[in-house]
Amino acid sequence: MSILGKLKPRNPSIPYEILSLNISSKLSTNSDAIRESSKDFGKIVQEIFPAAVLYPSCANDIIDLIQFSYGLSVPFSVAARGNGHCIRGQAMAKNGVIVEMKSLNNNNNNGNCGIRVSCLGFYADVGGEQLWIDVLRATLEHGLSPVSWTDYLYLTVGGTLSNAGISGQTFRHGPQICNVHEMDIITGKIYKVKWVRMLYDDFSKFTKDQEHLISIDGLDYVEGSLMMEQSPLNNWRSSFFSPSNQTKIGSLLSQNGIIYCLEMVKYYDDQTACTIDEELKKLVKGLNYLAGFMFKKDATFMEFLNRVRSGELELKSKGMWDVPHPWLNLFVPKSSINHFNDAIFVDIILRQNNPTGPILVYPTSRKKWDERMSAVIPEEETFYCVGLLHSSSGYDECKILDDQNEEILNYCDKAGINIKQYLPHYKTKESWIRHFGKKWNNFQQRKNQFDPKMILSPGQRIFN
Repeated sequence: MSILGKLKPRNPSIPYEILSLNISSKLSTNSDAIRESSKDFGKIVQEIFPAAVLYPSCANDIIDLIQFSYGLSVPFSVAARGNGHCIRGQAMAKNGVIVEMKSLNNNNNNGNCGIRVSCLGFYADVGGEQLWIDVLRATLEHGLSPVSWTDYLYLTVGGTLSNAGISGQTFRHGPQICNVHEMDIITGKIYKVKWVRMLYDDFSKFTKDQEHLISIDGLDYVEGSLMMEQSPLNNWRSSFFSPSNQTKIGSLLSQNGIIYCLEMVKYYDDQTACTIDEELKKLVKGLNYLAGFMFKKDATFMEFLNRVRSGELELKSKGMWDVPHPWLNLFVPKSSINHFNDAIFVDIILRQNNPTGPILVYPTSRKKWDERMSAVIPEEETFYCVGLLHSSSGYDECKILDDQNEEILNYCDKAGINIKQYLPHYKTKESWIRHFGKKWNNFQQRKNQFDPKMILSPGQRIFN
């Protein structure tokens, strides 16, 4: 719906002269469009409405919008929205314009990149508006695949790359952004996976084994997670354990209150299918998991990478997906991870017994990260990715979980645990400067260079 004839009286923050641009027919102030673009996965930040929504058909539409705003004495803000998976309104633009990036996907005949796979060069040209699930499907048709992923694939390429993009492959290949060169995605040939989970009742043994596995060759994916009595064994990230195994694990949980799950994956193809079990035996030899608590399954590459999708669809069918998600993602130095377990996992989360979603904890290596990235990581060579992926039944429960998050952050600050937030959220500029540390000056210089009027991405709340 065009904004023609409606923009000036309803949206004083955007001047009427924008109607002279070619993009005017692609702008909307329709109330439904405004509300839809103001939603995100977190459902914590509410009623931050833009003045209009742009549905671009090519990159030049976005350029025209930004150049127009920059030419004003009082420019309006502009935010790019991918698949709306932000947690705290990072893709919102109050009284500005939100650019619905997925609209580019509907107009690939206008010179947009889309997804083009080169079998000869082993790379893919991919538009930032594309979903990773579509990248996977397109590359698998050629027997290829990107090497670094996120746990959830219904995210845009541009969205995850702008935040580094991490998962259980990061220890080996680095975050997604490290595997990209001008949108050329490095690929490798894979078909099936051997998927293993092992349980521990001792956190030190659990982390020691994880650190060992990421230090050796042979594995393609290593993650870890917590299981607690107040959380389901088969959570929305994947349905792995059979009913009989769930009973067995439930008994273990009732004895311990908390147990730790080490998850690892080895890729193989038809040529290596006959040796994969022997390779797996060598990889797990010497690990200190609980006897009788190793669980294995075979899966296709697609089934493994898209493991979250089935849980998402199930929760949607029950009306439990579109709820507030007060997530907290942290990087914790290796030297502090045992302290973090005792003080946070056991003494705060387990003790408070609040309903919780998946809790991830797995190590990665600093040498796989690039110092030029704006993502901030601990100084130690090995550090842990910790994800508290909470879902709440409503806003009262959301506040309880968010208060718990604040308690965790305050404890770490007072106890000297030098965590860094991943997908950070701060309320003051001073907090952002502390977060970036020695990277702040370079970060600020880039902002001044590429966005001197500070109109882009206001929802991040760093410079405004």
